[in-house]
Amino acid sequence: MFRNPWFETVAEAQRRAKRRLPYMVYGALVAGSERGRTIGDNTRAFGELGFAPRVVGHKAERDLSTTVMGVESSFPVLISPTGVQAVHPDGEVAVARAAADRGVIMGLSSFASKPVEDVADANPNVFFQMYWSGDRDAMLQRMERAKNAGAKALIATLDWSFSHGRDWGSPMIPEKIDVRTMAKLAPGVLPHPGWLWKFARTGRMPDLTAPNLKPPEGPAPTFFGAYGEWMQTPPPTWEDVAWLRKEWGGPFMLKGVTRVDDAKRAVDAGVTALSVSNHGGNNLDTTPATIRVLPSVADAVGDQIEVLLDGGVRRGGDVAKALALGARAVLIGRAYLWGLAANGQAGVENVLDILRGGLDSAVLGLGHSSVHDLSPDDLVVPPGFRLTLGGDTAG
Repeated sequence: MFRNPWFETVAEAQRRAKRRLPYMVYGALVAGSERGRTIGDNTRAFGELGFAPRVVGHKAERDLSTTVMGVESSFPVLISPTGVQAVHPDGEVAVARAAADRGVIMGLSSFASKPVEDVADANPNVFFQMYWSGDRDAMLQRMERAKNAGAKALIATLDWSFSHGRDWGSPMIPEKIDVRTMAKLAPGVLPHPGWLWKFARTGRMPDLTAPNLKPPEGPAPTFFGAYGEWMQTPPPTWEDVAWLRKEWGGPFMLKGVTRVDDAKRAVDAGVTALSVSNHGGNNLDTTPATIRVLPSVADAVGDQIEVLLDGGVRRGGDVAKALALGARAVLIGRAYLWGLAANGQAGVENVLDILRGGLDSAVLGLGHSSVHDLSPDDLVVPPGFRLTLGGDTAG
């Protein structure tokens, strides 16, 4: 379809993904909730921030490397854990290989379509993600399995709520792929023969199960089966978070924090890091963009634990802005999924190269030699941009 498989921006990767994917698959990637206010604000807010570049004194060499929870990364971008990846037959394994080739950390969802063992074989720097789902015995079994596979940290995602309905319509996601389902989906799939052919060559259709939630005895649940288990599990308390962290016994990230008081409670619970996140706009709509609340969280707890950000990152300049406002690193989700859809493993590598190049350009233009030198002085922050939730208000 495209003579040149390389693309120069994440926006172009998204355009190619939209052309390659059946509408229901692309719709699942776009996702969002209700009016889509939060998903829009996540990206729009980065554009409201400006740079304050220097004209002389640029550094010929720049160090973009960092560590996250003790694990080295060639630059401060992590693969955010995302659920069942039906955009490409190799799914999370292709993403893990791309991340390994570019020297970055792979976050793997417990709802992923590939087993943690296969993903850890492709990239030894895996952070395994879990929801508070099922009983404690089930969660212990999942953590033990991830440890045995070589996962170096645990990410607990606790900001997921029952958010139903999108003004633009929700994609139809089947329980499983069988002959009957294929016939029903044919009108949306057949106009995208390239996507269909990729799966046909493997001899299998998209697997809509969650192998990392497979119990010791019995089959892996379907995505909706796993979702049903989560819905029926009583929400966790802060004591449960402390228990989860203790039982994991290693580096532990809490994902989904936007409030200062929650960040302080996370410190009390003993977490190693937290991610300022609103679930990519897939949770409570009208929640502010994460970059708006990042500074207040970083100011409150950044000297005690590592603070990361996810939500709306599309350019290397966005990474630089997040670091300048207190993030140690960022996580990306949709950006690499669009790259995966556009060109498989090479497409994910392409997206990582775009972000690395843009970050390097920003560090150069701002006159620094390291990403760790970035600060608020490098930015133009409009009045009222910064928001504080769960604490004193800030302008």
